[in-house]
Amino acid sequence: MENVTVFCASSPKVNEDFLVEAEKLAEELVANDYGIVYGGGAVGLMGRLANRALELNGRVKGVIPHFMVEVEWEHKGVSDMIHVESMAERKHILIEESGAIVVLAGGIGTLEELFEVLSLKKLGKVRHPIIIVNTNGYFNPMIEMLESMIDENFMRQEHAALWHVVNTSGEVCEALRNLPEWSDNAIKFAAVE
Repeated sequence: MENVTVFCASSPKVNEDFLVEAEKLAEELVANDYGIVYGGGAVGLMGRLANRALELNGRVKGVIPHFMVEVEWEHKGVSDMIHVESMAERKHILIEESGAIVVLAGGIGTLEELFEVLSLKKLGKVRHPIIIVNTNGYFNPMIEMLESMIDENFMRQEHAALWHVVNTSGEVCEALRNLPEWSDNAIKFAAVE
């Protein structure tokens, strides 16, 4: 695996802890020789992630729709930038260009990206490890909801292995090294038998 895709927020108005976590993730990925693929933004967690990786001479690839370029959301320091027509095309490339997904805190866009890749993995269309960095317990309500889906038989118990939760970015690369590959046996189309 050469590249890791990071889903995260573009808002710069969030708690500083989340912004610092993006920088720490960049440090962790660059130190372990992973390239970073992300949504191409210049601000918020996206900007801090890219800025720190670039400072460390890391490999950074952005993917951004034209309409975001037109409103000047594009990171001008990322030379490896792919311009696309739609959010769907962006998401497709973000998934295809890497071997793993790491999710930092974010809003509905980040959650939409996360849930699409979880769904694709459940259906056997991707096998990527999906690691959720639960900074300050940000994702606790979502994790509880996912667990409730299993408890209520909307997903199988084995689907709990679709994702892996860590508390800090410092745990991401160890998780990438140790997570088992998503198995064909885990791919089930019905929630219950």
